[in-house]
Amino acid sequence: MTLVIDGVSVRRRGEIWLDDIHLESSGGMTTLLGPMTAGKTTLMRVVAGLLPPDAGRVVVNGEDVTGVSVRKRSVAFVYQQFINYPSLTVYENIASPLRLAAEFPKGEVDRRVREVAELMGIGELLGRRPGELSGGQQQRTAIARALARPVDVLLLDEPLANLDFKLREQLRADLKRMFRDSPGVVLYATADPNEALSFAAPTVVLGEGRVRHRGDPADLYAGPPTLEVAATLSDPPLNLLPGLVRDGRIECLGAPFPAPGLTGPDRRVVVAVRPHQVGIERAGPGMLEFPAEIRLAEVTGSATFVHLLLEGGTHLVAHLAGTHPYEPGEPAVAYVDPARVFVFGEDGARLHAPLGAEVRPHG
Repeated sequence: MTLVIDGVSVRRRGEIWLDDIHLESSGGMTTLLGPMTAGKTTLMRVVAGLLPPDAGRVVVNGEDVTGVSVRKRSVAFVYQQFINYPSLTVYENIASPLRLAAEFPKGEVDRRVREVAELMGIGELLGRRPGELSGGQQQRTAIARALARPVDVLLLDEPLANLDFKLREQLRADLKRMFRDSPGVVLYATADPNEALSFAAPTVVLGEGRVRHRGDPADLYAGPPTLEVAATLSDPPLNLLPGLVRDGRIECLGAPFPAPGLTGPDRRVVVAVRPHQVGIERAGPGMLEFPAEIRLAEVTGSATFVHLLLEGGTHLVAHLAGTHPYEPGEPAVAYVDPARVFVFGEDGARLHAPLGAEVRPHG
């Protein structure tokens, strides 16, 4: 199976929703990663035939389907808000797209429903109605209905976003297993960089309706080409500190460190530090030191997020393993290894990367 999105653009009410999108897939999963206004849902609606583009083509298996109605496309769509028929049982919800397809005889419908239900872990719930299910079970039902009829293109628009953490983790693992060797094209949209890293599928980073970058998510995390890509792939958010390049060194809030290769005139830069690279205790020699005041310590069970106010009013967040009962107003020193920071120019382009490969975050 192949999908080609060739120069697709969408403009509505004078706004650019999608701008010259190019994307190709020859089967398996592709992750669309970006924030809420990135254009992920709009792009999926174009692929599904729900929204006509103003320019460009959608080509499936070599056939231009841009003008083909949604009913005639071999596509299934799973939305963030799970949608099931409330008056039908789980069995009938899953069977509904099969009953509309003439190629599925009655016996094949029953076999396929039970096969997909077992795959999604809801085989014992076939007699229930959606109102009798938990949120996770309802979303499994919606996904099972989309999987029931084999299609060329499967679209999943942030299908796990409304589930609690444990259900999200479990379903993520199930989906990763199911789509690893899928012959069809699977587009999976998410705003969660940990999902993109977990799926380890080719990833397209979207921002404001444009493709910002594409590649392996682990590579993009380790070496983001721009500040926007770095921010998109960082959860919790990056710490952004003002810096100044001067004579091959970077001065960051009074803490200078060498930056080999950065020559030329003095210029302002942005120093980006991931929260798990910030410590409250010195971890070794050569660390950057930032005197600070603790504003808040958020304990989340296995980790603590310490919010710090640096001299000059800059905020910094440290992600510490374990429980740390810091009190607001306590003085502290934030330590950062200069070998672990990124430096970006004022235009957002990366100027300096950490030494060695970053360790992927848990999740």
